[in-house]
Amino acid sequence: MNRRVLITAGANGIGLVMARAFAALGDRVRVTDVDEAAVAALPAGIRGTVCDAASEAAMDLLFADIAQEWGGLAIAVANAGIKGPTAAIEEMPLEGWHQCLGVNLDGAMLLARGAARLMKPARQGVIIFISSTSGLYGTPFRAPYVAAKWGVIGLMKTVAMELGPHGIRANAICPGSVNGPRIDRVIEAEAAAKGMTPQAVRQGYASGTAMKRLTEAQDVADMAVFLASDGARMVTGQALAVDGMTYNVDP
Repeated sequence: MNRRVLITAGANGIGLVMARAFAALGDRVRVTDVDEAAVAALPAGIRGTVCDAASEAAMDLLFADIAQEWGGLAIAVANAGIKGPTAAIEEMPLEGWHQCLGVNLDGAMLLARGAARLMKPARQGVIIFISSTSGLYGTPFRAPYVAAKWGVIGLMKTVAMELGPHGIRANAICPGSVNGPRIDRVIEAEAAAKGMTPQAVRQGYASGTAMKRLTEAQDVADMAVFLASDGARMVTGQALAVDGMTYNVDP
């Protein structure tokens, strides 16, 4: 397809699976990540830049480079995120709260801001925000992450309203618990906070969905590819869960 695609936090996990999916379609894909080793190990056909998605200066430099090299942008995915502190609200550290909102929410805004500046002159483009089912429901002991992911959905809806008249669509994907090292760390922290075993927490996550299993990164990538396609040309302003239908957020 030869579209120009940018994905933040795209050298690991869900981001890398999305990058591979777009590259497989023939798109030009550029990713950012704070993990220098992962950026250096990216597969052929995916270009990486070491960049803090929550840094205004770093993101402005990134978009200036994209403008010079590509002259525009077709698809931008705000994927950067961290789990933040796992703690009861009365024990919540403010520094951890700020850091979580900085990466998850400030990073999403900076991606959208830079993408809009490149997409508006072309009067076309797609912005995809990676939120979470935690952006649809509350999650005990995860207040910073939940607040950030709810914020991402509000940001997405506002961006969709602002940019729709310019031919630009914006949507949010809300993954459930996605298999991989990141959810392993989340489960370990939650197990410690609740006095449970990690296995019991993992089983609870799965049992709280209609499909009785965790989500795979490829499921999220497939939704991203669809939302970026002409088949979704009238889909904008939506928060789309890819979670096997969560009906019990704290089993």
